[in-house]
Amino acid sequence: MPVEHRQARALRVLLDPHNPALAFQLGLQPDIEVVRDPVARPAVALVEELAAVTALLEDDPECRILVMTGSAHPGLREAALAAGAAGLVLRDGRVEDLAEAVRRASTGETVVDPALG
Repeated sequence: MPVEHRQARALRVLLDPHNPALAFQLGLQPDIEVVRDPVARPAVALVEELAAVTALLEDDPECRILVMTGSAHPGLREAALAAGAAGLVLRDGRVEDLAEAVRRASTGETVVDPALG
């Protein structure tokens, strides 16, 4: 009897602001679907501004939000978590690491890149 293979449900990820190159790279992950609008009810949002955390959570309290940054800034980790973010990740890190952070955040885990901790 043949085994039925089901495709895993894709994690919807919002990029704010939209970044076509990153969207393409993340979209190559078999379990990630990049969406352009919060109306699509993303499981995880990747944002660059702390103000976006509060705004997105007001619209969708279930969305897990990761703040992307280029480097560690004093107090950024604490401010991001206090705003309701699920973590802090490097914007220019490996796409595989970012995808793994998205997966972990979607399960409820708080994710902080070790380089930013």
